Amino acid sequence: MADKSRSAQRKREKKEKEESEPAKNVKEVKEEAEKPAENGAAPEESGEAAENGEPQVEVMELPPFEIITGDRIDPFMFKFQFKNVEYSSGRNKTFLCYLVDRGSAEGLLRGYMEDEHIGVHAEEAFFIQCLPEYDPAVKYTVTWYVSSSPCAACAAKIAEVLKARKSVKLSIFAARLFEWEEPEIQAGLKTLHAAGCKLRMMKPLDFSYTWDTFVESDEEEAFNLWEDCKDNYEYYHDKLADILQ
Repeated sequence: MADKSRSAQRKREKKEKEESEPAKNVKEVKEEAEKPAENGAAPEESGEAAENGEPQVEVMELPPFEIITGDRIDPFMFKFQFKNVEYSSGRNKTFLCYLVDRGSAEGLLRGYMEDEHIGVHAEEAFFIQCLPEYDPAVKYTVTWYVSSSPCAACAAKIAEVLKARKSVKLSIFAARLFEWEEPEIQAGLKTLHAAGCKLRMMKPLDFSYTWDTFVESDEEEAFNLWEDCKDNYEYYHDKLADILQ
């Protein structure tokens, strides 16, 4: 009986302690909030107060977007981004693989760039980062393999560069046509063509060449073209021919 009495007493003491502690904590928090700061300023809050008095979550500012450059592309990204499907759902990046021949002993300049259609696009960034300086005495032979053809704004800027830099010869091989049904896109491609840019759609052989030249893969890893690659090429080829005629 004594053990049961002591056990019951301990339970009552524990319960009384648990009930008293929250009340004490709430009181201390309230007093601390009402206490002025040492310099006379109001105490800081974790977030700005909304109209209803509830704190708002502070919006985190994202860092500025940067063009990604490299030597070789991830195999998965290449297979997804360069697939020449008619509807490019989820493919919100532009991948640009480039070769630059300046006719010098330095050899070819090779690499790739990618963007997310935010800020400067890969096409414009190429001339800023890869060819920042121009020598009229040098003949530049530039070849691009891009996941999609340029937008209207990029087409206009590329045409301006080609008109200003007469010794730059640019060839663009595109996996897909970007929004080719839009009049401004068609006008941009025509402007590019008129400025001397060679516009082509990527053939099945071009996809294999780009894989071997620009993709990070093991020697044992074979590249297999998707089933409708040739049909999709012919589809885009005909559309481009109609636009440029």
